[in-house]
Amino acid sequence: MLLILSDRGDVTVDMVLPKIESRGLPVVWWDPGDFPSGGRVTVTFQGDEPSFLLATEDRDLDLGDVTAVWVRRPNAPTAAVNMTDPTQRAHVERVSRFFMAGLWDLLTVPWFPARPPAVDRAHNKLVHLDRAVRLGFTIPETVMTNDPAALVPAYARSDGHLIAKLFDSHRFLLDGQDHRVHTTAVTRRQLTSRHRVQHEPVILQPYVPKAVELRVTVVGDRVFAVEIDARNARAAHDDRRHHDDTRVRYAVHTLPADVERRCVDLVVDLGLAYGAIDLILRPDGEYVFLEIDPNGEWGWLETNTGLPISDAVADWLATAARNAGQSRDAEQGRGAEAGDEVPDRS
Repeated sequence: MLLILSDRGDVTVDMVLPKIESRGLPVVWWDPGDFPSGGRVTVTFQGDEPSFLLATEDRDLDLGDVTAVWVRRPNAPTAAVNMTDPTQRAHVERVSRFFMAGLWDLLTVPWFPARPPAVDRAHNKLVHLDRAVRLGFTIPETVMTNDPAALVPAYARSDGHLIAKLFDSHRFLLDGQDHRVHTTAVTRRQLTSRHRVQHEPVILQPYVPKAVELRVTVVGDRVFAVEIDARNARAAHDDRRHHDDTRVRYAVHTLPADVERRCVDLVVDLGLAYGAIDLILRPDGEYVFLEIDPNGEWGWLETNTGLPISDAVADWLATAARNAGQSRDAEQGRGAEAGDEVPDRS
């Protein structure tokens, strides 16, 4: 059985779900954001192995039947709406997150893209940039700092063509408004307010001339590379996450064998089964590594190019779940033959 952890409105799961089910794999889709108010979890330690029961509005599930987990876009545990005291809500949500972390740690099955701690580590730009360099990727000169004094020298070394990025680009809501700042060019005028850098680490890199941007999606050992040509899109010129779909061009790209190998090696090195890697192909033919998102979006790439990424995800999940289930059955069978008591997971 596959357990999907994600928001119920996740359209990426909707793309893959029919393909998983067509492969004969039972699926349960649950959002940890429903816990604790909309879901009940009981862990019992009795005998050799613990038991895990999840009760939702729809069903009761023995988590011991789960043979693989796909962690996509789950919400964090959330206190009940009628719990209005901020201190009490913060306490309940902190304890609930801690409880969930322990539960997931005990589910010793394949995880896609990886267990949450491994995903968090891989998402850290300090970590994955270091691994990329060690694997032979070309990267721009990069300064990560909250020291205002580092801004002017970096600007000078870039001949005035400096790019600034946030260290963490996750959604940031303030008064209900999204305040994420995408990749932006640093102007000379902004140098006068460089004191603001001390409040939050920032990433500084020289602007990399581009023939095209590339999003390389790695699923297991399968690689799907897509050109994203945003040169004619004003909003997306510096950062293609500024969507201007009428002007952005998408095309399938064939990577050189050594670059493709490095992409797979990086995903494996970070302990992942999946990775969305951003590269730039310079006009001189050099491939430059920017970053990897261990759970980055890919649905729009399949829509625009027809690449079978959803099939690759479904294949990985179905194979991993089936192999884990067979290994578990074989292990329990050996225990029964030896006269050992087989844990009751019914």
